[in-house]
Amino acid sequence: MNYLAHIYLSAEIKELKIGNFIADSIKGNKFRHFPDKIQDGIILHRALDTYTDKHPTVRESTHRLFDPYGHYSSVIIDILYDHFLAKNWSDYSNIPLYYYTQDFYNLLKENYEILPIKVQQFLPYMIQDNWLYSYATIEGIGKILYQMDQRTKNRSKMQFATKELQLYYPLFEDEFKRFFKEIITYSTEEIQKLNYT
Repeated sequence: MNYLAHIYLSAEIKELKIGNFIADSIKGNKFRHFPDKIQDGIILHRALDTYTDKHPTVRESTHRLFDPYGHYSSVIIDILYDHFLAKNWSDYSNIPLYYYTQDFYNLLKENYEILPIKVQQFLPYMIQDNWLYSYATIEGIGKILYQMDQRTKNRSKMQFATKELQLYYPLFEDEFKRFFKEIITYSTEEIQKLNYT
């Protein structure tokens, strides 16, 4: 899962959202430098990633892309699953996606000093192009995949993965929906373990 799913699975708890969002930029035990509730969000993010990587439905999706994209296939699936969450957003939230994303950007700006430097650097571009909202369209996902491919100096070929997305669209969407139902339950249980109600 990519940014949108991690944010959504934070149960509308602001500190968990922030921690969950910045977690990929925090290595090892460096998360202990953050306030306790932000730490909880980072811990939640890591638990969700482990659950996702081992899930048989996610592995079905990843396997479909493995021949053309190799180990990058799991990164691509993270992004494609965010597309299906954004596209089907009204099935999961009563808040329209545009307003949900704006509220989240405002939360990040209000807590800017907590964010890792890496996140501070890309945040203006994320807000300007509204990455989270753009996930809802194939065109938007294509731009994200292109940017990711540039970071690998075009080695990953991720920018071409919209072809497979369109070719296997119903299969990917069905797999996402089956998986997301289960990870919502898992995330709720993990948040309860962290003593949030």
